[in-house]
Amino acid sequence: MPDPLTPDPAPTDAHGELIAMALQDLRSQRQTLLDEIQQLEGRREQINREIAASFSGQSDQIARRVKGFQEYLVGALQDLAVAAEQIELVPQPVLVKPSPLDQANARGGPDSSDPGATAAPPAAAGLFADDADLIRQQLQAFGGQPDFYAEPWNLRRSLDTESAALLDDWFLAQGGRGAQNSRGSRSRNALVTAAAVGILTRLYGERFQTLVLAGEPERLGEWRRGLQDCLGLGREDFGPNSGIVLFERADALIERADRLEERGELPFIVIDAGVPAVEIPVLQFPLWLAFAAGAGEQVDDLPPY
Repeated sequence: MPDPLTPDPAPTDAHGELIAMALQDLRSQRQTLLDEIQQLEGRREQINREIAASFSGQSDQIARRVKGFQEYLVGALQDLAVAAEQIELVPQPVLVKPSPLDQANARGGPDSSDPGATAAPPAAAGLFADDADLIRQQLQAFGGQPDFYAEPWNLRRSLDTESAALLDDWFLAQGGRGAQNSRGSRSRNALVTAAAVGILTRLYGERFQTLVLAGEPERLGEWRRGLQDCLGLGREDFGPNSGIVLFERADALIERADRLEERGELPFIVIDAGVPAVEIPVLQFPLWLAFAAGAGEQVDDLPPY
């Protein structure tokens, strides 16, 4: 007969199995929750990254818009300041063309009333009164064979007789300040200018800077290519801190020339034949050459070649 105090083993085994099943179910539910939590955390990180990227993109876009608007305001204020100065000063453009009579007198042409008169060499004037011999020697040397391997800033092309006579008149009769007839194309005008730059380099070294005013990007491109070819230059030689600076607007050129003079340097201003007039402030500088379009040339469409 079984002892009544001894517990029945069957219920105990059933109870243990029940607990084990419950624990297994809890473990399964716990693992499922952990997996869901991990997925949610991954989703949260992805959303944070998307938010950060979107905010960064919008910030960059906003910054670009703000910068563009700031540049627009600065440009508008500069244009307004220039317009105000023009209204106050009321500058009148002066059409500058060489006078045939002055050219004849400057070259020492004989008096028509005296058949026996002989031509006398013109007297040097202005900045170059003491450099006439050197200038004429250089012009004569430029008429020889081209030196394609000359050092940069020296003329690498031959200068024809008419161009040499033009520079002789500009240097020694006009004293480096005046207009000369265009040679018929920008490439020829660039050759004349390159020869002038070569002589000025001999006289002043690096203490001068050439400023070219052409009015349009296409014209400036032709000037850059012409000077680059004739003087053996590279792209690095064209820029605000280089030997040659190209300008579309006269006011920017005048401002640059003023700064050069303040630093004790000499601006050499060259004006394209496509520019119909020379602004009055340009006339104050000691060294400028304006090409005047001839009768067969269109002022606004001078052929490049």
